[in-house]
Amino acid sequence: MTTTRELFLDGTGVPALDGRTTDDHNPYTGELYATVAAGGPADVIRAVDAAQDAFAAWAATPPSARRNLFLKAADIMESRGEQAAEVMAGEVGGTYGWALFNIGLAANILREAASAATQPVGEVLSTDIGGGALSLAVREPVGVVGAFAPWNAPIILGTRAIAVPLAVGNTVVLKPSEEAPIASGLFIADVLREAGLPAGVLNVVTNAHEDAAAVAESLISDNRVRVVNFTGSTKTGRIIGTLAAQHIKPAVLELGGKNAVLVLDDADLDYAVDAVTFGVFHNAGQICMSTDRVLVHQSIAEDFTAALAAKVSSLKHGDPTDKSTIVGPLVNAAAAQRVAKLVEEAVTDGARVRAGGGKPDGARYAATVLDNVDPKMRIFHEEIFGPVCTVITVGSDEEAIAIANDTEYGLTAGVLTEDSRRGMAVARRLRTGIVHVNNQTVADEPQAPFGGVKSTGYGRFGGRWGAEAFTDTRWITVAGEHGHFPY
Repeated sequence: MTTTRELFLDGTGVPALDGRTTDDHNPYTGELYATVAAGGPADVIRAVDAAQDAFAAWAATPPSARRNLFLKAADIMESRGEQAAEVMAGEVGGTYGWALFNIGLAANILREAASAATQPVGEVLSTDIGGGALSLAVREPVGVVGAFAPWNAPIILGTRAIAVPLAVGNTVVLKPSEEAPIASGLFIADVLREAGLPAGVLNVVTNAHEDAAAVAESLISDNRVRVVNFTGSTKTGRIIGTLAAQHIKPAVLELGGKNAVLVLDDADLDYAVDAVTFGVFHNAGQICMSTDRVLVHQSIAEDFTAALAAKVSSLKHGDPTDKSTIVGPLVNAAAAQRVAKLVEEAVTDGARVRAGGGKPDGARYAATVLDNVDPKMRIFHEEIFGPVCTVITVGSDEEAIAIANDTEYGLTAGVLTEDSRRGMAVARRLRTGIVHVNNQTVADEPQAPFGGVKSTGYGRFGGRWGAEAFTDTRWITVAGEHGHFPY
């Protein structure tokens, strides 16, 4: 049965002003999964109206009340695992395990947001004013936040887009991905509404693909929206960041990655194979942190690659509703065709298929391992965002570091070694926002600073860094006595 959903404005579901809807298809079956309201710029204005009207009361809500609401929302989120599995399979082909991972991390993001509600909001500064004056740096909510959530980890990243901004006293207008309007938007709004979030504090505007640019521009250009946060592709992030800059408002951008795992010559081979398999193929490689490149020392490269190919060939592909499926479909057939084209071009230029490869089947593409990859190939430089990894042989740690850094991106990296001091020395030289020593690239904790460098964007989600991103710092002084002026 097809699901029907409306916009979420001022605490309730409403149709788009012009009555339009858009179809949401299941990538595995191709069938219609849901019909959702197709909001436009006029609906964005309605959403910002509601958020602006709700701001003063929400910002004045005692922090302990906000904390309790988010703790309740976390428990509700945690209870929704089966529903999340159904929604994520239906919208984006997410496997059962990936859906439960989304729910667990989203619940912890809400709990971390709860702690942000009662964090210190300022500090006392030294001052030369004299006369017992008090000088303060005070952090206050910015007002309305414009948030954009992607489809690939929809419940995690939809929750991350709004949780801390709301918890520190802002109101939010959320634009979820057109590929996952329910999972990355309306599902999360349902949880917070059940937890008791007041009307207007969170508003969700879903839209059709063809209206995405107009809806985004309307949200960012509204002068009542004071901060923008976006997670998605670097291509779109450049547009979002440019629009925000044109309207003199800060943005937090978490964009693409070309992430590498460095397998040093002393790595545990079996562990390295297991770690890399997870880093590459979790959610069919559709994670900003996914491992694209595996840089392996030449002394173990063939043994490692053969073992990796064997393990990858054993991974179960297929129906995301089957709980034993490891590699589900990509988000749509076009994504699978793009990944297949990258592999095909690389093979034509001399790359070797060690596992997988071939033609896509609808939105499905086989888990693939390539070696003999070199810099003349597009796949060497371009983010894959699919179930494919390239194994690149290196002769030294120096060469591995140089190749890992030879990319416009800088999100995350892994260094596999049994010598933690050596691993730390390598990690310090990698130009990424995140590095994991003796682990692969996919890891996230809500209390840690999450974000990248270079074309991966700027700003940080998580912990106190997220709270700082969505508050303004004001300088306030209180005179202890009447001052003296020169005229």
